[in-house]
Amino acid sequence: MKLTIVSNYINHHQIPLSNELYQKLGGDFAFIQTEPMEEDRVKMGWGSEIASIPYLKLYYEEPENCAKLMMDSDIVIFGGVEDENYIKPRLQAGKIVIRASERLYREGQWKSISPRGRKKKYEDHTQYRDSQVYLLCHGAYVASDFEIIKAYPEKKFKWGYFPEVHEYNLESLFFRKLHLDGNGNHQVSILWAGRFLKLKHPEYAIKIARYLKKEGISFHLDMVGGGELEDKLHRMSEKYHLQDEITFHGFQPPKNVRRFMEEADIFLFTSNYLEGWGAVLNESMNSACAVVAGHGIGAVPFLVQNEYNGLVYKTGNYKEFEEQVVRLAKDEKLRKELGIHAYETMVSLWNPKEAAKRLYEFCEGLLQGKVEPREEGPLSIAPVIKPKDGYEYARNPYIKR
Repeated sequence: MKLTIVSNYINHHQIPLSNELYQKLGGDFAFIQTEPMEEDRVKMGWGSEIASIPYLKLYYEEPENCAKLMMDSDIVIFGGVEDENYIKPRLQAGKIVIRASERLYREGQWKSISPRGRKKKYEDHTQYRDSQVYLLCHGAYVASDFEIIKAYPEKKFKWGYFPEVHEYNLESLFFRKLHLDGNGNHQVSILWAGRFLKLKHPEYAIKIARYLKKEGISFHLDMVGGGELEDKLHRMSEKYHLQDEITFHGFQPPKNVRRFMEEADIFLFTSNYLEGWGAVLNESMNSACAVVAGHGIGAVPFLVQNEYNGLVYKTGNYKEFEEQVVRLAKDEKLRKELGIHAYETMVSLWNPKEAAKRLYEFCEGLLQGKVEPREEGPLSIAPVIKPKDGYEYARNPYIKR
């Protein structure tokens, strides 16, 4: 089987899965990058590995060879490719295509009423509803968006990003999370990591730090990242006299971010619905953090089972967020239980090795004319969850993730 993935660029969230596929397929696997990586992501250390990747092809350097590979491969997965010209020849030839997509209507499903938008969605997606075209859903609300345009009926599957998963001795890992304050008491280590953008609501972290200090809870907050809200966050920290409780670390390479996670008790994931997936959730859960996350984030309903491997609050409801963080800050046993289960979720199910195995078997089935979804996890049927229903879905303990 010759399998090719096509995306705008490869990054450290995609490399582990691609490496696993390369191990299985060797020279029959390729990843085609269609454009150079954005400068701000390069500065964050995202592009440092690409020179040594044996299966990576750069479309902008060898367009003819890449175009031929897209047509000759048995199966091609297109994700993060905005220019449909890459995809159309294969669709028109009736060959097997797998699309990997985040949401169509992140800013609100009301946008689906646009006649011009509907026409474009029909041309790109709906007209192929009965063809050999399948959809991998990068997030819990993707299936709902595509259901609106009547695309990929019964051909939408759970998927996501699969950053590297580390296996730890949990006893040693939790020892690394043990921080003592000046009085010899456990100091709760809290982490927020990402770009300081409005959609990610980093100000929630500063506000909760202020509240924890008022409550007399011993803690320290690490803020990793930077961006347009950086000055505002520093001003908030100074206004609330939190200079001793908060450390701003700026942008850090991915490996450093993982080290912060490994030493953190609690990870705060505060983005709104504009966060299509959110791979920091995979990474923090793999690091056995007790996660507090908003339900509107694409990865949350797929990965987090409330009260079992993390805590979910209603996106936009700061008061509920505050209650969950305070609860964790005061309950070491709960933090540890959630962290252990989060870790187990990653090493047993949502990891690159398992995803590559499932994808390979899924593609083998397609070549034999069979569609064989899994019961849970990657490549199980993606449920149609409207964003307004995601909160209850994530909090339902009986739903398989």
